[in-house]
Amino acid sequence: MRQAAVRLHDVSIAYDRAFAVQGVSGSFEPGSLTAIAGPNGAGKSTLLKAVMGELSLSSGSIEGGTSKDARFGYLPQAAEIDRHFPLTVADTVMLGMWGQTGAFGGVSREAARKGRDALQSVGLEGLERRHIGTLSAGQFQRVLFARLLLQDAEIIMLDEPFTAIDAATTRDLLDIVKHWHGAGRTVIAVLHDFDQIRAHFPQTLLMARRPICWGSTEAALTPENLLRAKTMAESLHGHPLDEGFAA
Repeated sequence: MRQAAVRLHDVSIAYDRAFAVQGVSGSFEPGSLTAIAGPNGAGKSTLLKAVMGELSLSSGSIEGGTSKDARFGYLPQAAEIDRHFPLTVADTVMLGMWGQTGAFGGVSREAARKGRDALQSVGLEGLERRHIGTLSAGQFQRVLFARLLLQDAEIIMLDEPFTAIDAATTRDLLDIVKHWHGAGRTVIAVLHDFDQIRAHFPQTLLMARRPICWGSTEAALTPENLLRAKTMAESLHGHPLDEGFAA
């Protein structure tokens, strides 16, 4: 049996005595392409950050990586990134080489070539010197995908990667996601568009703080499960930690 890329054991995360995520168990298998879906406030982004090690667990455990040196690539929500920082497109993309060059490593000719290739892959060749603050939302998301391409990660985590961007950019970035999947990388994405999930993501974790269904997208996104997720999310809103939650 193949070792899971990421395995969750009864994972719970709480803020201010209220559960944001409770009792999630399952595996993101190597090479899988999985959407994390659910209503607003369902804990999707919280779970992703916990897998990345950015949040502490209240209980449970997470085993990450197909090997001890498994590499993660992470795309946060665009709203979490300060675009006023004085960086050019090229500077931002080359941050994807950080793990290989270190904080003070110089950019070699080979690294610079990879940066140009990554920008070409996302359709931004010629914009290397543009300040990131002057880019449209779609252009900036392309820059972030180019940075991920340079990271060459085994496990790629995307938090709402297609929110508030144009249809052409979404289509191009989905092609990159499909390429990662075809290359055997593990891709996990927080998404809201159920039609998009059905069309492009074969696996889905549907949750409303607690897991509703984790399996094939066809099995997860049934009308019954979607209604259950919506009803559960509404019933759990604001419940304190010591009251627990009704299934």
